Amino acid sequence: MSDGWVNVFDAQREAERKLEPGARGYFSGGAGDEVTLRDNVAAWRDWRLRPRQLTGVEEVSTAVEVLGAPVAAPVLIAPVAYQRLLDPEGEVAMARAAATAGTVMCLSTLANTRPADVAAAAPGGRRWFQLYPFRDAGVTRALMAEAVDAGFEAVVITVDAPPGGNRERDVRSGFTLPAEVEIPSVAAALGGSRTVTVEETFELMSRSLTWEDLGAIAADAGVPLLVKGLLTAEDAKLAIEYGAAGVIVSNHGGRQLDRAVTTAEALPEIVDAVAGRAGVLVDGGIRRGTDVAIALALGADAVLVGRPTAWGLAAAGSAGAERVLAILAAELELTLALLGVATPAELRPGHLRSRLPTRVYSEAEVSDTSF
Repeated sequence: MSDGWVNVFDAQREAERKLEPGARGYFSGGAGDEVTLRDNVAAWRDWRLRPRQLTGVEEVSTAVEVLGAPVAAPVLIAPVAYQRLLDPEGEVAMARAAATAGTVMCLSTLANTRPADVAAAAPGGRRWFQLYPFRDAGVTRALMAEAVDAGFEAVVITVDAPPGGNRERDVRSGFTLPAEVEIPSVAAALGGSRTVTVEETFELMSRSLTWEDLGAIAADAGVPLLVKGLLTAEDAKLAIEYGAAGVIVSNHGGRQLDRAVTTAEALPEIVDAVAGRAGVLVDGGIRRGTDVAIALALGADAVLVGRPTAWGLAAAGSAGAERVLAILAAELELTLALLGVATPAELRPGHLRSRLPTRVYSEAEVSDTSF
């Protein structure tokens, strides 16, 4: 059970045993040779921490504010599609875990549960809605309006897909989304439910989105808009220019453009470009509380985690996802204490020293298909 997990990798191992091969490959895989998938994790380990001593810190708090409201720790739940393939309750279970942990859940456009049902399951929780704009603008407007009407606090527009990345694990397994596992957004775009592939879902989405389109969505949203999928200072500046309240440094968990820069590498230049004018969050490869501390020291306001909470959900339902969040928060709390700071806000680049990476992958690592 999740009570016995020591770290998030314990949840990963248990999830691996439970998931069938197609779903396991979908949730764990990346694009191409999965170089970026692996590097996302490794890049946080290229930093070393510089603790300060005799700082007089006795009590530590992990609490922060994100978009003007509190969370118990700066670890939010990233959007993850098709959560009923992980657990029968899917996004409902994940929402309860987020509410209990005192953090934000970001609901995917490709969720198996409607926004109103997620809100009803965890009325005290904070929720954001991740949006893929569809080719049918009416579907896009309806999805966004439904989420806002259900009390979702922000819209997170993902801009690094479509098209979908070269996800070879899904090709090899023949992974498809069964018709009995409903995807309300896809059903609306298709005019009904049927078995679809991941590639077919991306074909329903707009590939011609421009910054002007993003500005129009920001103006229509009625809630703050965050832009997810940015890796350059140039795009971060444009996002703010066109109305974004925040940016999320992300390479889609290594699932889109293989050999794209890691989020740990991209974060500093984006923090500099934003210069305090908007929120900056980051996802990708976060597996430890030390990773969270490094991201915050580099200037992020918070991080999002996708795979770790998905592992928890697959392994032990809502309690498993909650346990993963608790582990990361506890690791962060200990890291803060050992660094000599009382709150995440006190973390600075001076708490870090970079280490030049030297990574040589073995043939086994390059061909690894483990979860």
